[in-house]
Amino acid sequence: MTKAILGVIGGSGVYDLPGLEDLHELVLTSPWGETSDVLRAGRIGPTEIVFLPRHGRGHRLSPSDINYRANIDAMKRAGVTDIVSLSACGSFREDLPPGTFVLVDQYVDRTHKRESSFFGKGCVAHVSMAHPVGPRLCDHIAAAAQKERVPITRGGTYVTMEGPQFSSLAESLSYKAAGYSVIGMTAMPEAKLAREAEITYATLAMVTDFDCWHPDHDVVDVASVIAVMHRNIEKAKLIVARLARDFPRDREDCPVGSHKALEHAIMTAPSARDPLVLAKLDAVAGRVLNKRGS
Repeated sequence: MTKAILGVIGGSGVYDLPGLEDLHELVLTSPWGETSDVLRAGRIGPTEIVFLPRHGRGHRLSPSDINYRANIDAMKRAGVTDIVSLSACGSFREDLPPGTFVLVDQYVDRTHKRESSFFGKGCVAHVSMAHPVGPRLCDHIAAAAQKERVPITRGGTYVTMEGPQFSSLAESLSYKAAGYSVIGMTAMPEAKLAREAEITYATLAMVTDFDCWHPDHDVVDVASVIAVMHRNIEKAKLIVARLARDFPRDREDCPVGSHKALEHAIMTAPSARDPLVLAKLDAVAGRVLNKRGS
């Protein structure tokens, strides 16, 4: 069995994770570039945790400037098996008002400036994103929220926009008409890269506003977002702490196959693979690339 190590990626407003015991920094070098910040490791109860603030401490990086590949690669090198992504977002539904927590189960990618795969020229691979989140991981998060008496909505579609600007009214209305639940700027390509790295992934979306479709809340500004965000953050930390205390000791097989997403995904013949690309994939794809005859 593989030991379960929980990764937590903090979104806007979440730049640290209080309560970590045996806290220490991990000195890791990624061939994909610099991570958003230093990874900090510790434990809550018996569960090992690796924490990374997505935007860096002090919120130095905009959504478009984050090196998502380096972040996920570093998490993989740290032994992370499951990632909980904390993400501030806007809502398209009256029943998901500011302050709501949503465990989304689908994503729509509307970004266009970001590197979205570890694979490409020199080693081609295609993983399934039909079911992008880990159902069992979501079960554990939902159970933790219930124990901490934090209401949570299960299911919904998160559309990822490029940003850093908020939506135009036309964009907001079109996303609402499409039936999406929430909107944010960071779930993609993070979820795609986690799947390629065979890390089980889930987003705990924290609603901060109604985007601009709502006639009574037609302007989204940073001040109002931050006010709601601060209230959400404390609840999110309670959920993560409870999740860690109750988390399984060994990694669970994922019902949608995230733990073996690369099993039959690599298309490039061994003789045609670029050695330089393979060297960069040593952590992400080492499990399958090191198989005899693969």
